[in-house]
Amino acid sequence: MRELLTRTLSGIALVAIIIVCVLFSFWSLTAMALIIVILGTYEIGRLQHIDDMLHLFLGELIVVAFFLTYLFFPVLYPVFIMSSFLLALFSKSYDFKIIASFTLGSIVFLGIPCALMARMHQTFGAEMVLLVFALLWSNDIFAYLTGKLLGKHKLFYRISPGKTIEGSIGGLVFTIIAVTIFAHYADWLTHAAAFGMAVIAVVFGTLGDLCESMLKRQAGVKDSGKLIPGHGGILDRFDSIMFSVPFIFVYLHLL
Repeated sequence: MRELLTRTLSGIALVAIIIVCVLFSFWSLTAMALIIVILGTYEIGRLQHIDDMLHLFLGELIVVAFFLTYLFFPVLYPVFIMSSFLLALFSKSYDFKIIASFTLGSIVFLGIPCALMARMHQTFGAEMVLLVFALLWSNDIFAYLTGKLLGKHKLFYRISPGKTIEGSIGGLVFTIIAVTIFAHYADWLTHAAAFGMAVIAVVFGTLGDLCESMLKRQAGVKDSGKLIPGHGGILDRFDSIMFSVPFIFVYLHLL
């Protein structure tokens, strides 16, 4: 009971912080995204068993520089991708596979999505960013409830034994219903955009969660960190949004 209370209160606090950062301004969202990049990169480094503080710091520097460059000066971002090779070249402790999985993995899983999330705020408005979060929260809630009531067939037992096919379908269906009702009253959101965003958010959000579970399973840990009481680390809470934002960003531009 105490664990459930801790998880609930910390979850409410996290949602409140996200809503305030998204709605207040572009800069508050960018600050939140930067914190996600910094803490998430550290967690990826630990999942890759990089325990040398110098390598962690240099990896952090590369990913943070990439995030800021990709957001404000995109023409320069290839420089920071190549720096991963240089870090591996001069490393005496880790080979390229480990350095690449740390730095390039952090760039792909955190740097690019966080930069695109900030750009989405600039291009489509704070409401659109908040809607993406709401879609993923809706999917989490309805997938959990449907899975508890009807779940019998495992979705991806090797990686995540708790997820079921029935739960995933329930999360998708109820999220589409919820966003369709919302689009009916929101004059800034068309039904076509709402439907597409819901499908992309649920499908790629679930894939992001599975990919992060794969990293934890390979590292032999239950959570990516202990920052958020009852929820684990930054990656545990933001894996879905990181995986879905790039696809939603492209979809909105194409639409």
